[in-house]
Amino acid sequence: MLLKISVISAYVLMIVVIGILRGKKTTTFNEFFLGGGNVGPWMTAFTYGAAYFSAVVFIGFAGKVGWQFGYSGLWIAAGNSLLGVLAVWWLLGARIKKMSQEYQVATMAEFFEKRYRSKFLKIFSSASIFVFFIPYSAAVFIGLSYLFKLNFNTEYWQALVFMGLFTAVYMILGGYNSMSAIDVLFSALMIFGSGVVIFGVLGKAGGLAAATAKLAAIEPQLTAAVGPPGIWPLFCLVFLTSVAPFAMPQLVQKFYAVKDKKAIRLGMWISTAFAVFFLSVAYFSGSLTRLFLTPENAPAAFAGGKPVFDSLVPEMLIRVIPGSLSVFILLLILSASMSTLAALVLISSSALAKDLYAGFINPKISDRSLTRMMRFLSAFFIVLSVIFAYFRPATIVSILAISWGAIGSVFLGPFVWGLLSPRVNKLGAVSSSVLGLGVCMTLYFTGSPTPEAGTIGMLVSLAVNPLASMLGKRS
Repeated sequence: MLLKISVISAYVLMIVVIGILRGKKTTTFNEFFLGGGNVGPWMTAFTYGAAYFSAVVFIGFAGKVGWQFGYSGLWIAAGNSLLGVLAVWWLLGARIKKMSQEYQVATMAEFFEKRYRSKFLKIFSSASIFVFFIPYSAAVFIGLSYLFKLNFNTEYWQALVFMGLFTAVYMILGGYNSMSAIDVLFSALMIFGSGVVIFGVLGKAGGLAAATAKLAAIEPQLTAAVGPPGIWPLFCLVFLTSVAPFAMPQLVQKFYAVKDKKAIRLGMWISTAFAVFFLSVAYFSGSLTRLFLTPENAPAAFAGGKPVFDSLVPEMLIRVIPGSLSVFILLLILSASMSTLAALVLISSSALAKDLYAGFINPKISDRSLTRMMRFLSAFFIVLSVIFAYFRPATIVSILAISWGAIGSVFLGPFVWGLLSPRVNKLGAVSSSVLGLGVCMTLYFTGSPTPEAGTIGMLVSLAVNPLASMLGKRS
């Protein structure tokens, strides 16, 4: 326990010091939000990956998907790596950077306003970011708090408050400068921690062949190409988590901040390799939870004989990772989550400060005042997210799915078509955004599974923009 406390304390101190040092150099909005728009390929690649993957993947998704789908959960790892990372960088990276320079925009809402000449779409998209990023951020806090609760025998709320305060200090001081500077280290810890996990899990299971045989003995379909829930639920999970990144504001921001096209090409391969390794370990490890956990040996991971999905992976890791190495698992999950939280906080605070306040209420606000407002709103967003996380209204997967589904439904149609086609117009963009979100929310509130609601909403968003644009004037 003393080793864990010492290492985590050193880790927290290091990040706070970096935040303070970077904060002294962060005096303008551009530096706070985009790191000056001159971030290199390694920092951009690892910042993208660390913002994409967090405790949500390792604890929430790996636990629920692994338990229900078995090995077929690896299709999500493949989709995320090849679509959510490689394809996004290859198809959109350079276009996004070029667009941000041509339109002189720093946010996606600003792009919508200038590309489609629509103030409504700017307001609608900004409000959507702030509203739906709160549950996303809360899901990350929930995952982290579960892990800290198990490792340090703390109350859930104590772990939650600690993580909230830590994130606030880290973000408010230095913004994107702090985040990009530390993400290379975060990613190195994630890679090393993932290595510890895969060797620990396979070692306890007796190797890959033995693990596969044991899993097949429990349920043969757990080792099949499509797990027990079936192909449609699996498709929805793959689509939701792999296609939404084409228009997720916290990921698109990385291309605004990257240095140039050359950095994008190099960063693409770095980020993809990182994603393949990290995600494969996460989903494969999650698929083996059935080998180690039962209601008898892990009562905290079950309720009424049924698995508590968010507790499965933390409980398994305690059993398979040697005590001397468990601190690296803490660092893995913490590192995987801090950049995600930082990205969400930045984008959400900018939606209110830059897009709404500076865009409509006080366009003449000084750069210094805008940066100060960003810091204040960052703290406000963190407080709201922590409060949401305290009540834990659903599983991590359900919370994240509705957040990603809603944001994807609002942004996919207008953003992707706006980059790729000159034919889409204001009518198409507004229709796709509003109808996409409307369908997503209607399905969600009428009882559809959250991945299904998000997937259908995103498909509607993508389909409606070019179709509705035929009825309007070309932008």
